[in-house]
Amino acid sequence: MSGSESYIKKLSTILLDAVTDKDPLVQDQVCSALGTLGESQPEETLRACEEYLRQHEKLAHPYRTMILRAMETVVSSHIDKLDKDTARAIIFLASNEMTRVKELVTDWQQAASSVLVAVGKRFICPVMEEMLTKFQPGLLPHPFIVQTLANLSISNVFGMVPFLTSILSTMLPMLSLAKHDSMRVVFCCALQRFSESTLEYLANLDQAPDPTVRKDAFATDILSAYDILFHQWLQSREAKLRLAVVEALGPMSHLLPSEKLEEQLPKLLPGVLALYKKHAEAFHVSKSLGQILEVAVSVGSRTLEVQLDSLLAALHAQNCVPVESPSPLVKSNQKEVLRCLTVLACCSPDRLLAFLLPKLDISNERIRVGTLQVLRHIINSAAAQMEVKKPFILSSMRLPLMDTNNKVKRAVVQVISAMAHHGYLEQPGGEAMIEYIVQQCALTPELEPEKLSPDGEELTADSVRAVSVSTLFLVSTTVDRMCDVLWPYLLEFLTPARFTGALTPLCQSLVQLAQKRQERGPNALLIQYDQHVSLPSPYAIITRLLAVSSSPYLGDKRGAASLRLLQVLHGNIHPSLGRRWDTTIPLLLEYLDDHNEETLPQKEWEEKLLMFLRDTLTIVSDNTWICQLSLEMCKQLPSYNETPQEKNFLYKCIGTTLGTASNKEVVKKHLQELLETARYQEEAEHEGLANCFGLCAISHLDNTLAQLENFVKSDVFRKSIGIFNLFKDRSENEVERMKGALILCYGHVATRAPQELVLARVESDILRNMFHYFSTKDPTLKLCLVQSVCMVSQAITSSAQAGSFHFSRKAELVAQMMELIKAEPPDSLRTPIRKKAMLACTHLVPLEPRLEEPARADMIHSCLHSVLAVLPEHQVDGQENQELLYQDTLHALENLLISLLQQDMTPQGLQIMVEYLSPWIKSPQGYERERALHLSAHLLQHFLEHLQVSALVPFHNLGLLVGLFAPRCTDLWSATRQEAVSCVHSLLYLQLGYEGFSRDYRDDVAERLLTLKEGLLHSDPTTLFHTCHSIAQIIARRLPPDQLISLLLTLFESLGDLDKNCSRASTVMINCLLKERGSMLLEKVPEIVSVLRSKLQETQEEHVLQAAQHSMFLLASQHPVAVVSSLLGSPLPFDSHICTLWRALAVEPSLTARVLALLLEKMNRDVPFKESRTFLLSSSPDRVATLLPLAATCALYEVASAPASGPAVLELYPQLFSALLLRVSCTMGVQLPRNLQAKERRSSSQAARSLEPCSTAVEALRAMLLRGSSEDVVQHMDQEGGWEMLGSPEGHEAGVSLLSSAMAKLAGPRLPLVMKVLVNAQSSVYENQRITSTAFLAEVLSSNVVNDLMLLDSLLDSLTARQKDPSAGVRRLVLRGLANMASGSREQVQTHGPQLLMAMIGGLDDGDDPHSLVALEAMAGLARLVGLLEPGDLHSVLLHVAIRIRPFFDSEKMEFRATSIQLFGHLNKACHGDCEDVFLEQVVGGLVPLLLHLQDPQALVASACKFALCMCAPNMECEDLEAAFQKHLQEGRGLHFGEFLNTTCKHLMHHFPELLGRLVSTSLFYFKSCWEDIRAAAPMLTGFLVLHVEPEHQPQVDLEQLVMALQFLLRDPAPTVRVKAAETLGHLVKFA
Repeated sequence: MSGSESYIKKLSTILLDAVTDKDPLVQDQVCSALGTLGESQPEETLRACEEYLRQHEKLAHPYRTMILRAMETVVSSHIDKLDKDTARAIIFLASNEMTRVKELVTDWQQAASSVLVAVGKRFICPVMEEMLTKFQPGLLPHPFIVQTLANLSISNVFGMVPFLTSILSTMLPMLSLAKHDSMRVVFCCALQRFSESTLEYLANLDQAPDPTVRKDAFATDILSAYDILFHQWLQSREAKLRLAVVEALGPMSHLLPSEKLEEQLPKLLPGVLALYKKHAEAFHVSKSLGQILEVAVSVGSRTLEVQLDSLLAALHAQNCVPVESPSPLVKSNQKEVLRCLTVLACCSPDRLLAFLLPKLDISNERIRVGTLQVLRHIINSAAAQMEVKKPFILSSMRLPLMDTNNKVKRAVVQVISAMAHHGYLEQPGGEAMIEYIVQQCALTPELEPEKLSPDGEELTADSVRAVSVSTLFLVSTTVDRMCDVLWPYLLEFLTPARFTGALTPLCQSLVQLAQKRQERGPNALLIQYDQHVSLPSPYAIITRLLAVSSSPYLGDKRGAASLRLLQVLHGNIHPSLGRRWDTTIPLLLEYLDDHNEETLPQKEWEEKLLMFLRDTLTIVSDNTWICQLSLEMCKQLPSYNETPQEKNFLYKCIGTTLGTASNKEVVKKHLQELLETARYQEEAEHEGLANCFGLCAISHLDNTLAQLENFVKSDVFRKSIGIFNLFKDRSENEVERMKGALILCYGHVATRAPQELVLARVESDILRNMFHYFSTKDPTLKLCLVQSVCMVSQAITSSAQAGSFHFSRKAELVAQMMELIKAEPPDSLRTPIRKKAMLACTHLVPLEPRLEEPARADMIHSCLHSVLAVLPEHQVDGQENQELLYQDTLHALENLLISLLQQDMTPQGLQIMVEYLSPWIKSPQGYERERALHLSAHLLQHFLEHLQVSALVPFHNLGLLVGLFAPRCTDLWSATRQEAVSCVHSLLYLQLGYEGFSRDYRDDVAERLLTLKEGLLHSDPTTLFHTCHSIAQIIARRLPPDQLISLLLTLFESLGDLDKNCSRASTVMINCLLKERGSMLLEKVPEIVSVLRSKLQETQEEHVLQAAQHSMFLLASQHPVAVVSSLLGSPLPFDSHICTLWRALAVEPSLTARVLALLLEKMNRDVPFKESRTFLLSSSPDRVATLLPLAATCALYEVASAPASGPAVLELYPQLFSALLLRVSCTMGVQLPRNLQAKERRSSSQAARSLEPCSTAVEALRAMLLRGSSEDVVQHMDQEGGWEMLGSPEGHEAGVSLLSSAMAKLAGPRLPLVMKVLVNAQSSVYENQRITSTAFLAEVLSSNVVNDLMLLDSLLDSLTARQKDPSAGVRRLVLRGLANMASGSREQVQTHGPQLLMAMIGGLDDGDDPHSLVALEAMAGLARLVGLLEPGDLHSVLLHVAIRIRPFFDSEKMEFRATSIQLFGHLNKACHGDCEDVFLEQVVGGLVPLLLHLQDPQALVASACKFALCMCAPNMECEDLEAAFQKHLQEGRGLHFGEFLNTTCKHLMHHFPELLGRLVSTSLFYFKSCWEDIRAAAPMLTGFLVLHVEPEHQPQVDLEQLVMALQFLLRDPAPTVRVKAAETLGHLVKFA
């Protein structure tokens, strides 16, 4: 044996030993590697396999099978390279393997047989010689001998057919010897294959080696075999044998003589048909029958005519057989049966239809379905023969169309589809077929599938519907001839409710048809309604499509489909709508696309549809058209009785349409009809009816309210109640439901009607009607009432002149009098009950015992409410002579209040009475305020007239009372203004009285108030507020100092007054008081700040906000330190109201600068955090923020957020920027104190911003930059996500760098002063601040601004001074900053080259950083600087750097691998054209790691390898390698690693074959890599190197070591590694 053969044998043996691997992929690769060996050395490989099998007799047959299959692969690919000796050895081996055991071991014996068949393609004679030795006459052969002969006849037709006569002659006697059915089956299969190969040979005689072969030569043997198979074996009880026989009879029938065939057909056809009854899976029977029928037709057999009925019956029955098996043969059988029927249809179409069509009248499901399937097939496959039969076929479909069985329906739909393609539907009766399809599309999905049918399929309507939908769409889109049939006929199905389920497919098909019509011309789409009278009108179409669109995702998203159809039908709906709908409908469709059934806001969607309808009606602007549309909408209402949501939406559409109509009679008629026809017993319909009336009331409020009122009074309403009363058990319920619906109507009318109209009608027309039902006990009606009251309340409060109505029942009071008062309607005064009750109470009050305070309070409240809320006479319809009664009642109330006051004639008693009046004084209704001020004036006058002062006591509540009345001096009602001045006048004299002045004393200052009354007669705002200011000055002069704060606080309360005039008057007075006497309020600053905050919490009115801010400004102008301290003392987190007050301090630049300076001082005064241990055993203390700096930071944000703070921020820009940036750095990871953490969680929903210390500093910095005219910097940070990075410990450095870069680029002139502050921070005691300042300065170096501002040298000095900083983070950032010169000062790099290189080398050698992050930064920096340094400076350290970074190539950390490899690439790039040998050694040494790390699990490392390899290539001076790298390693392009590695190894071995040993030995090191992908790549690299090197370089490789290593890898735990090892072993054939 030669060395080569020994080597191949060794490789093969290693691979063959690995065949037993448990992983199928490895087994496959081993076989593939054997194939690779076989590709190069087929004979040696095959011999090795053959020898292995001979020597390993006990190898299990599954593994023998794999080896045999590998041998078959080699033989099949290289049959032409085999010599006869090898072929004979293989034939002998395969023959022995195949026949080693008599039992059948199919996989094994089949693999051996396949080897023989593969060899037989070239060496047919030796194979036949071996086969025939085991195929002896008189002896039954091994089954696989016969099977191999059969397969040979197919694989080598021209080689085998000449042997067939002798084979057949030997085999025929064996047939009688075959007693076992399994052997007979093999013989049948052989006869089938022999017949098929003979037929193929005869069909290609022009290519055959012996063209003289004739069919007759086989006729005798085939006939003899036929006799045995048909007459003996076909009768077997073994089903498998019978099927094998019938399979053989098909092709054998083609070789029988014609006369014998004709003679046998009367027996053959019935015999084959009889098998249908014996076999469930009849595919082979049908296939054979088809072959027999084809040959019978081709010879013109007359037997077919006689057998036709039985054939049709059997085939039809076969097609109707239920499917009991999931086998694919079942469908194949149906195809064969239909093929048989096609043969019969072409030769006897009349008899076929005469047999088939009557079957459609049979109601049996299977028969009808099977018949329909046949009919569909015949329509498609025998179109020419069926052309004249179309009317006959259409008429026969009558009964199937009425069948309700789902399977029949599906079959009918399929038939109709076939008819559509062949012109049937254009015939009379075709429309019925189309309607049937639409009916099936409308089937509703079944909630639960029915029981399985006997044939195993689910009987669901869903499948029928799906087929119908698909059919309708396909017919509409793909069958051109159907366009005129379906358009516009399909429109008829849009409106009937029974076709609702079909709307989506209908709309889709109509859209497709319409688009086709549009292609014919602009008018082709217009519908001629005079020619199509049965079509729905345009009004019906738009109504229908809009209504169903309200539930857009039902029925396969019918909303979108309906809207698309509307869009294409715009010309038929109305000629004016096209352009508008082309804009609006796509927006609706886009909205639907953005949502789904779960996320769609139904209310919002319906509102969009109503807006679309309103827009459409506006565009049309044709009252006749609108009235017709409303009529059609009302007509369609009953169609939606089963779909409440859509019906309710249609009600809304009706309301919207009626609201647009200008014909009031039409509106009146429709509203009346809706009220009369509504189904009140359906509660779901109440809301729809109410919505309709509400929408109509938008334009027809009077008409709507009139119709509601008329209906309640109408005979219809009364008759309904009368009818209900006949049924006592249900009468009350039904009546209450009708009432409930009407009450809802009123509620919706109030909500929808114009605000300027509804307020005047809400009491007289809406609530008045609702009050009739408040005594009800029916819960449903109560619910309607509650709902409607809520709606009315909302309508009132949303009005600019809204009032507060109190009409709910009150609790029982102290006496029956109060009950009587409460029973009276509070909005009108029709009886004197209240007057008499209050008069009675007036007399009851003085009596003993005194009323308890709750009863007393309830009395006052009830009486005030019952009188002051009564509407003025002109606002009450039908109320005559009420004014006198009201005046009497009011006088009774006045007396009652005086009587109550008389019991406590003290300032406290007076205040209590005024407090009861206070809500009415502030009432939104002018007449209520007037009456309340009138009562107040009389009470004060009575108090003044009866004042008894026994000693000089203070009037302690003067400020409160003045604060209540003074703002009313600017009330909207003139009378109220006059009464308010009278009240203030009385109060000032009361104060004089308490000071000791006599009752007849007249004070000049107080008397000026009376002269100001004249200025309050007119409503001019300027005059009013000027007068108000004068009143405030008078008050300021006469008010005692101790009352100033209470007056101010009361006026602050008035800022939220509903009457805007009074609220503004409060602001005027507050400002006046603060100006006049603000200097006295130093000690009250905290209290005022607190009140201002609470007022801001109560209201968000703009003028209140402005007033509070102005007050704060005035206060701060006089007491800045106190105000700042007070605001800083507010609870953290600052709520939005404190924030508002902070922003008020930014109005005037000098004050703002003072405030900012104070805040900076307080922020920097205290330490930023304190350390504390949460747990005793915790490893590190927690950092907890100190409160004062935190509060100051929050305040800085608020002040800087105010636009007016700009000048002050600019003035303090460097200090603010630096302080806030450093604040950010030292609050990272700092926690809030525990009490604030809990508080922030509770108040997070109310707080304007988060209190997290670092976040507040970031936000303050951002706000400061915005206000400091650095908007571009902020925008840049926003876009890049810089603020989030700045505030997170992980991203802080990147955030600082991003901020620094933005400042350098966009705010350069600011940098010198900022940097001056930050340089000082580099010596901070806080490491974080040193890191932040260094990071900022380092990034500045990446900008050219350092040169423009001449900052480079100072920056370099400050950075290099920190090279020995104890913090590794600072040292790392110093290196980054120095490297940044590559970006910002490229031209200066060479100047400072030695200094930079020294710093970087020092970083590489930094031994104090346990994580080597400084070294990592040094590598990254060198990568940037290398290309800019002087070559001389660089070359001196080149080798040192290359050696120093090499260990990082295989670091476990991705960043180190990526950066070191990237730097290696830059070093190579710098050496292009000047690469010293010592460095070239490093390049060669790095090739293998770089190639293998292309498979690194981290993409960044792989990308770095691509770059480094591209840079290495020029230094290797190999153009092919360089080109390959450039082609495959382009950044951003996917890498096919195997292809690239193959190409690279090819060029390496072509140009540098001497490197083979070194590369392979380095690759071996990675066989033990911790990364699976690299372990798999290493043998790949080795394999490709071997594949492409010339054999003479083999000595460089320690082949023994390599093979052992690969053999070791075959035991690797990772299957992918074992696969690559096996593949590489295949490549080692190169060294054979």
